Amino acid sequence: MKLDSIIFDLDGTLWDSTRSVVEAWNDTLENYDEVRSKLTIEDMGSIMGLVIKDVSLKLFPYLEAENGLEIVKECCVNECAHLEKYGATLYENLEKVLNVLNQRYQLFIVSNCQSGYIESFFKSHQLEKYFKDYESAGGTGLTKGENIKLIMNRNNLVNSIYVGDTLGDKEAADYAGIPFVYAKYGFGEVEGCEYVMDRFEDILQFVQFTGIE
Repeated sequence: MKLDSIIFDLDGTLWDSTRSVVEAWNDTLENYDEVRSKLTIEDMGSIMGLVIKDVSLKLFPYLEAENGLEIVKECCVNECAHLEKYGATLYENLEKVLNVLNQRYQLFIVSNCQSGYIESFFKSHQLEKYFKDYESAGGTGLTKGENIKLIMNRNNLVNSIYVGDTLGDKEAADYAGIPFVYAKYGFGEVEGCEYVMDRFEDILQFVQFTGIE
């Protein structure tokens, strides 16, 4: 059966927003005396793909859970506004490759981000035209695997693949019962993947020359 759709993770797969997000978060954290230090790019890279509750526990383990979560939520709101205005770093040849893929496949995004984050990606770089639908953990409260299945059911997809950069992405694809393509250039380290991309444009080789299709 021929491939009909490609579902993408966002952070570490389509763009690297760490530098822009660190700027937005540190601006917000200046309002909280209980936060011990500013965040670094390494800190932000370590939380990519996590849901908000886990982000709070990882970045602010010394704070009361409710307080840490409140801070993270405010950071996320300000982050989306910042990203919408300033954008972030798209991976090389991203739009060129999306344009090619869009002529043959339906494209989607499923991310563990908060509501408004994917929209910021679209608005800052004018990329919404390439994607038929999208979903996030912030929008549904579901796991990534559940959201992949939701996207597939909502759009009547039969033969999809999921492209991501972390072990959690692979586990989500496995949960949804679809092949996983590992974006090795992203933030995670995933062993034993059949399909590995060293750069974003490698996706063109997989959909044309491998057994995925």
